[in-house]
Amino acid sequence: MSKQLEDFSKWYIETIQKADLMDYTPVRGCIAFKPDGYEIWEHIQEEMDRRFKETGHRNAYFPMLIPESFFQKEKDHIEGFSPELPWVTEAAGEQLEERLALRPTSETMIGHLYSNWIKSYRDLPVLINQWANVFRWEKKTLPFIRTSEFLWQEGHTAHIDEEDARKETMQMLEIYKEVVEQVLAIPVYDGQKTPSERFAGAVDTYSIEAMMKNGKAVQAGTSHYLGTKFAEAFNIKYLNKANQHEYVHTTSWGTSTRLIGSVIMVHGDEQGLILPPKIAPTQVVLIPVGPWKKNPQIMEHLDEIFAALKAKGIRVRLDDSDQSPGFKFNEWELKGVPVRIELGPRDLENNQALLKARDENEKQTIDLSNVVTAIEEELTTMQKRLLEKARQFREANTHTTIDTLLQLQQHIKTAKDNSTIPGWVLAGWCGDDACEEKVKEETKYTTRNIPFNPPTVKTTCICCGKEAKHTVWFAQAY
Repeated sequence: MSKQLEDFSKWYIETIQKADLMDYTPVRGCIAFKPDGYEIWEHIQEEMDRRFKETGHRNAYFPMLIPESFFQKEKDHIEGFSPELPWVTEAAGEQLEERLALRPTSETMIGHLYSNWIKSYRDLPVLINQWANVFRWEKKTLPFIRTSEFLWQEGHTAHIDEEDARKETMQMLEIYKEVVEQVLAIPVYDGQKTPSERFAGAVDTYSIEAMMKNGKAVQAGTSHYLGTKFAEAFNIKYLNKANQHEYVHTTSWGTSTRLIGSVIMVHGDEQGLILPPKIAPTQVVLIPVGPWKKNPQIMEHLDEIFAALKAKGIRVRLDDSDQSPGFKFNEWELKGVPVRIELGPRDLENNQALLKARDENEKQTIDLSNVVTAIEEELTTMQKRLLEKARQFREANTHTTIDTLLQLQQHIKTAKDNSTIPGWVLAGWCGDDACEEKVKEETKYTTRNIPFNPPTVKTTCICCGKEAKHTVWFAQAY
């Protein structure tokens, strides 16, 4: 395996390939999800979908092909997505009368349909989510993090007024934060995007931002208040209680399979994946060791443990292949399985087994009569431990005392010279797009978001030195 800090991208690619999560396809930027990779996504889906439904949302599905004319109705939207759109121009050997885009997102198609579905205040709110694939023809791709086709969910809601729509926007951002922190064990900063970084066509965009082990940022989820922009473009009106027509207020929000890449980049180590128990395809692997084939009691005990874990709903595998124990240990560590149980003749004599947590160096000796309880406790403990480790890493690599562009440039240079992580910088911003752009041009650091609860408040702009209107996280990002 490549060393993380020496070549993080190479380490990342090797890790996902050796863990058998994906494979490349002949189409540039498109990957195939292998079963373990897709199952990680399924567990993320389960956690999110349950929360969506608990808050009144329902799933639906909308077409992948979107007429070009739909994009023309919302000027900012088409300008934001035009460079990334793949088009269908021919079908059944004939040129189409109108080009059809492979959806980059579905606001336009859904806006068109909502204009037919919504007639009265009694029809509101409309709370719909869809699980789908989308296309954005990226210039630079990286499996799971940025691909030409990816999987995601996109919520699209319509509301009676701004207050209700904004409440929805923040509720969904909070759900994202809860899932990413409590299920993926990735700490995030929540906040508002700057105007240059907000979603094309939105009034306001809010995001959760996560730090990877190389110090770069990943936008882990976004929630947008769209105001009446799309309602006006697609004529989505309702008859209010006073018998007058009004435009609805809409929102949209989404997360994608880049969360899989984030999990790998946040928790992985030199040996491969480390998966949080809540999303691991295999949570526990049972491995017989020593001359176990000569002692049938070993497999009898492992079979009993296997059945007991299955009954508890724990995802468990029993590796009774003829590979050596060392080979098996390495393979399951590469795959990031949270807990490994080893049982051999000597362990059996002592009425014990060995438990190895993927993120810990030492093995634990546990009583055979207490194996299932010990495993349950370790899975719970490991989930919390991974979040705390990631939080400590993030805190160690965030900087709050860099107040000028020159200081930021020197900080980045020093990190490069010392082969360390430059991390994130909390700095002031005057609100001028030109200052934001200058920081980006000279350092490759972009604004991540204006955090709701910054660790400290900045008073001067990092670029021009004038009074700061906002305290902002700056970082290099994927």
